[in-house]
Amino acid sequence: MRIEDYALIGDMHTAALVARDGSVDWLCLPRFDSPACFAALLGEPGAGRWLLAPASGGPCSSRRYLDDTLVLESTWECDGGAVRILDFMPPRGQAPDVVRIVEGVRGRVGMRMELMLRFDYGRDEPWLRYEHGLFAAVAGPDAAWLRTPVPLCVDEDARRTTAEFTVGPGDRVPFVLTWQHSWLPRPDAIDAQESLAGAEGMWRDWISGCGYRGDDGAAVRGSLLTLKALTYAPTGGIVAAATTSLPEQIGGSRNWDYRYCWLRDASFTLQALMSAGYDAEARAWRDWLLRAVAGHPAALQIMYTVEGARRIPEWSVDWLPGYEGSSPVNVGNAASGQFQLDVYGETLDCLHLARQSGLAVVEEAWDLQRSIMDYLEGVWRRPDNGLWEMRGPRRQFVHSKILAWVAADRMVQAVEAFGLGGPVDRWRALRREIHDEVCAQGYDAGRGTFTQYYGSTGLDAALLLIPRLGFLPADDPRVAGTVDAIQRELVEDGFVLRYRPEHEGVDGLPGREGIFLACSFWLADALAMLGRRRPARDLFDRLLGLRNDVGLLSEEYDTARRRQIGNFPQAYSHVSVINTAAARAAP
Repeated sequence: MRIEDYALIGDMHTAALVARDGSVDWLCLPRFDSPACFAALLGEPGAGRWLLAPASGGPCSSRRYLDDTLVLESTWECDGGAVRILDFMPPRGQAPDVVRIVEGVRGRVGMRMELMLRFDYGRDEPWLRYEHGLFAAVAGPDAAWLRTPVPLCVDEDARRTTAEFTVGPGDRVPFVLTWQHSWLPRPDAIDAQESLAGAEGMWRDWISGCGYRGDDGAAVRGSLLTLKALTYAPTGGIVAAATTSLPEQIGGSRNWDYRYCWLRDASFTLQALMSAGYDAEARAWRDWLLRAVAGHPAALQIMYTVEGARRIPEWSVDWLPGYEGSSPVNVGNAASGQFQLDVYGETLDCLHLARQSGLAVVEEAWDLQRSIMDYLEGVWRRPDNGLWEMRGPRRQFVHSKILAWVAADRMVQAVEAFGLGGPVDRWRALRREIHDEVCAQGYDAGRGTFTQYYGSTGLDAALLLIPRLGFLPADDPRVAGTVDAIQRELVEDGFVLRYRPEHEGVDGLPGREGIFLACSFWLADALAMLGRRRPARDLFDRLLGLRNDVGLLSEEYDTARRRQIGNFPQAYSHVSVINTAAARAAP
């Protein structure tokens, strides 16, 4: 299956990917970063999946989310009839549930169900049993139960459970899969039809609070629902994506685990939530951030778990071949230990935006900000790994220095606008010093553009953020020169690369990658700020056209293969949809 052939369902603790052929190929339980019990996405069906589809097989004829919900409806037009399946995860109760309801539409359609649970990323084959109409699977710490009125057949040798049945018009056949820790009692059964009503009501109630009133409302609402689905409800943390190791290059090794929360996404995510009127979600995200970064600023990381934990060791799942042979399959992320200077600016910018937007002030937030700023004053000159988590040598990345300037600038603004206490004259001097250095050492006057790092001839799409961050106004000729240079040197088929990986061996990794979707949204924003509104609109429309049939975007796009690549769905891509639309709608 292509990455865009998947749809997302979730319960704001975890999420599953459902393919067009009716197979759930990815699900981690009980939360986003738990080991997968369905990992066929990164291997073969034997790595775990749950297929439910017409016995004749093949992809569905059409699918959609029921209006403004995350309830997926897939329809098959078959010889002799039509059938649809509703897939969803109800709001978390005693335990996580995945509900699938088969509905007969026309004629009579033979159906097939195949459940292959494989815990721990496909490694652990559970012990199966079927008693009194209830299927159970147990392996180590994991247990699962399948409830359905359809007779089941347990194949102990193949460690799978199957069923064959027929549906006619008006028939509704439910399947409910429930997970629990194996040492706890079996959770109470839920009613599939009642849970459907509950799921629809929850999503519609939530999206009814959307305050966005501009064009592209359907795209914005869809992206907001995706962002909500990627939120870990107990803490307010938002994962970058629901998956690990979907490749940035098909067949390559650029495969990373994105089931964590990145600080670099903080201010853009907060801006997206606030612009749509979701103050409670913005406050939860801000509070997650405060808890996660609490402690000594020297220990600040670029990413944390959904609970705010710091340890995210990286290891390879060597028994999985990877998506279309893209290996290794990685769990955890070693980039969590990198030194990335920009995260200090991202954190202070996010907290400043929260205060500026009227979120209730947390008393300890200013103390934390001052502590971070004190530390930043001593380290801003150091080379770092950059926002793209380069695994090559540390360098003096221009974007990193600009975010150090952002940190000083937001601290000055906090004193000036809100009367907070601090050494504002020292921060003003630092702000000026960083600005002067970046303009002197990070700008190539001969070419009329800022560069990726001091002394480099390469470019970086993050330079498109210069006017948005306030480092220079949009009418400064250096901004226009940088935008023009990026359009000449980083654009492929009308979309923007993050940078050229092959240039000067900057990232220390083999191969290359696709276009990073958020960067193309940044170009649309920069063009609009430069007054080039028609090209900005055209680019935004092209980006919206890359969404799959249910409105989802991955991290990147392969212009040669014309397909989505990278982890999916990507929060940063959907945050960009919201922010670019909101910027266009602003008076």
